Amino acid sequence: MKFQDYYEVLGVKREASADEIKKAYRKLALKWHPDRHPPEERPRAEEKFKRISEAYEVLSDSDKRQRYDRFGQNWQQGQDFQPGPDDVRMSPEEFERRFGHAGFSEFFESLFGDQFASKFERRGASHQRFRHRGPDVRAELQLSIDDAIQGGKRRFEVPTLETCRLCGGVGFVNEHVCARCAGIGRVHGRKTIDVTIPSDVHDGMTMRLKGLGEPGEGGGENGDLYVTIVLVSGDAYRVKGADLEGDVPITPWEATLGARVEVETPGGRFALRIPPQTRAGAKLRMKGKGLSDGKGGHGDFLAVVRYALPTAMSDRQRELLAEMAAAGPSAVSGGARKGSNA
Repeated sequence: MKFQDYYEVLGVKREASADEIKKAYRKLALKWHPDRHPPEERPRAEEKFKRISEAYEVLSDSDKRQRYDRFGQNWQQGQDFQPGPDDVRMSPEEFERRFGHAGFSEFFESLFGDQFASKFERRGASHQRFRHRGPDVRAELQLSIDDAIQGGKRRFEVPTLETCRLCGGVGFVNEHVCARCAGIGRVHGRKTIDVTIPSDVHDGMTMRLKGLGEPGEGGGENGDLYVTIVLVSGDAYRVKGADLEGDVPITPWEATLGARVEVETPGGRFALRIPPQTRAGAKLRMKGKGLSDGKGGHGDFLAVVRYALPTAMSDRQRELLAEMAAAGPSAVSGGARKGSNA
């Protein structure tokens, strides 16, 4: 870890007492714990929490603090911070025997007070079962609209947030901040999974994949994997909440004369009527053919008209286009195009 002024990190004076250091850490840990921040702010909060935990790990230990005060940046004598020989993973029973607490919840209640007591009581209860059932894992899956519309089964590699195996998820080992997770209790990983995409998939949807979490101990069952779906716009489709925009290419003569074309939507293929004289860029609304809104309803599908020519054209079609150009007028304008053709 890079050197930092631990007193400055905790906001205490160099002559601060052990109680003052503990109080400062408790206040900052409550403020910056990742669980207290929305998902988009958690990476920053996690980094801040790690720095706070590192500072507390050193300043709360009298020997380490003395070396830090004496040698400053060289207090570790050039060695990276590593867990000690006794820093091993403990069961709740071992924790109680060693420290005399009634369990993990009281340990955190003594450190953080009532604000986190109920939360860590729930975590403590889960650790009572840790030897039997593996912890659950949470992951985020970015899914393209094309994959969402096609449905079926897909294989993905997803980033996961897993319980730290060194400290069992409590953030401390032998009353020291866990060196592996920096006191957060969770570590980042990756997992390959097979997912059957549901027909009512929507942005923010959370799927529970039973048994795909961390393995249990002592013959216990695996935990579950909770996957949150994040729909990603692509070249042809764009997510607008529960509404969905999709580009629909049509030929100039379909736009001029009108036509009926098939459109692929989350609910399947449907016929779309193109009115005569439809301009490029026009949006034709298909009511209720968009994405699920997660409440039993659906948004709309907005078909965005794009002009296109067939990939393969006959000689006669080319002749007709040439005749159209010769018949004039052929001037068009709009967008980035300026001026006109003679």
